[in-house]
Amino acid sequence: MIIKINNKKYSAAKGQTILDVAREHGIKIPSLCHHPDLDVRASCRICVVEITGRQKLATACSTELEGGMEIYTDSARVQKSRNLNIELIFASHVEKCSSCTLRFNCDLLELAREYGIKITRFPDRKVKRKTYKFANAVEIDGTQCIDCGNCVEACHNQGIDFLKISGHGHEQEIQPVKAKGSACIYCGQCANACPVAAAQEQGEWQNVEAALKNKKKIVVAQFAPSIRVSLGEEFGLPYGYNCAKKINTALKELGFNYIFDVNFGADITTMTEAEELMARINDKKAVFPMTTSCCPAWVAYAEFYHPELLPNLTTARSPHIHSAGAIKSYFAKQKGINPKNIEVVSIVPCTSKKYEAARPELTYKGKPLVDHVLTTRELAFILKKNKIDLAKLPESEVDPIFNDGSGAAAIYGASGGVMESALRTAVSLACAQKKTKNKLCASRLEFKEVRGLKGFKEATVDLAGKKVRVGVVNGIAHFEALLPKLHKYHYIEVMACPGGCLGGGGQPLPTTNAIRQKRLEGMYAIDKGKTKMRRAHENQPMVEYYQWVKNNKLASKLLHTKFKATNK
Repeated sequence: MIIKINNKKYSAAKGQTILDVAREHGIKIPSLCHHPDLDVRASCRICVVEITGRQKLATACSTELEGGMEIYTDSARVQKSRNLNIELIFASHVEKCSSCTLRFNCDLLELAREYGIKITRFPDRKVKRKTYKFANAVEIDGTQCIDCGNCVEACHNQGIDFLKISGHGHEQEIQPVKAKGSACIYCGQCANACPVAAAQEQGEWQNVEAALKNKKKIVVAQFAPSIRVSLGEEFGLPYGYNCAKKINTALKELGFNYIFDVNFGADITTMTEAEELMARINDKKAVFPMTTSCCPAWVAYAEFYHPELLPNLTTARSPHIHSAGAIKSYFAKQKGINPKNIEVVSIVPCTSKKYEAARPELTYKGKPLVDHVLTTRELAFILKKNKIDLAKLPESEVDPIFNDGSGAAAIYGASGGVMESALRTAVSLACAQKKTKNKLCASRLEFKEVRGLKGFKEATVDLAGKKVRVGVVNGIAHFEALLPKLHKYHYIEVMACPGGCLGGGGQPLPTTNAIRQKRLEGMYAIDKGKTKMRRAHENQPMVEYYQWVKNNKLASKLLHTKFKATNK
């Protein structure tokens, strides 16, 4: 069909909205509540347009095109309505810009600047609203909420349904469900869906800035696998661009004393998990399936909703906990530093890692292994606050002793990546146990069956003649459907966030299915580039550390963890 926008002809397909076609052709129609992965609500009404022959203005996000439509995006009527709607939204949003991690790329502020909006025309009407905090991970600030409902849908899409809309009209409010048997799992998908940072991570950037100013502390930064393919988005770099070496430089400019890569810790997780998988396979009394445990939102889900499955979880610690353990034990010993003087800052894509770092099991010599957790968004905020443009920085390397990991570590941030990494090493371990001389036994490198963004993926793999059935849950909403047939599998990966860590609750906004795909492609490109080290057990510095841990009988303190049911 042919339609006109601002007197210019465009072709459109049936089912497309005005906003769809406008964005296809670079025509500016502002919006806040619209998210390509969520249902259309047209609640913010900023995207209003004028259609010839219609008395009322229409919302571009919800109005499907019809042949011959003539649309105007910036008429006098549109300007008046749009500007009033923006002013009313500001009345629903108490400005806390100085401490907001969205400050430097806030769509709402940008709209006010672009259209000359007086943001204080109407008084703030939500100053007495509550802020709901979920553990130390996520919060929903009622004073900033614009009532779009995106967070409620995101939580529903996760199968959790912990958020609800209560009240009506101007008294409407987002609240947590108080029903017994319902709990937040700290995944942060609500924050990924919120256009104004009312739902967001609980910030730790001020604590990190204070630590960097404390000259008595050795402050160490470590960043997770998926950060390198997402942080660049905040600075205009392409989706999926590997900016790891620029991150090294940026962290040095911020004043961190040492920089390490959590990929090293991912190789430790792989080694530990692969060994446990083989031990269970060789034990007739073992509990199956073994499930991954590196996603703390999945662990929180299991501990609350399915405590009967806790024996299934691998005892292997997650990558940033492993590398923090290496820093506060092996690295501290090598450098002659008292571990009590080291503060480890993990930079991760995940809000639930904040919750994980505070778990009492994850300590060393009575102190937390990880002292502070920053999300990707928080790091971007600190860099911008300090006028550090990541895109313009030169590249540099991580500090010696630990390296930037294997190709297997690089794919940890993608759904199926943990599974594939463990299988690469498990195949080699199985062949070594069998003492086979068949060189083909340990040759399999890639397990493409478990890759991708499909909700559930499965395969049967050969471990030195043993058929092992594996499955990958991409997004916690897909777990319950698997439950009745869980017993049919040997090994299951569960990632709470769609796409895995690359779609984590602390990633840059927007995070959409299309962007997740680009980040995923970037991670597998890194793996491909590691031609000489694509398996965890090929990482010699990691193997040396791993052996040191075992020789010093520190495995229970540095390699393994435990879980416990939480009250309903």
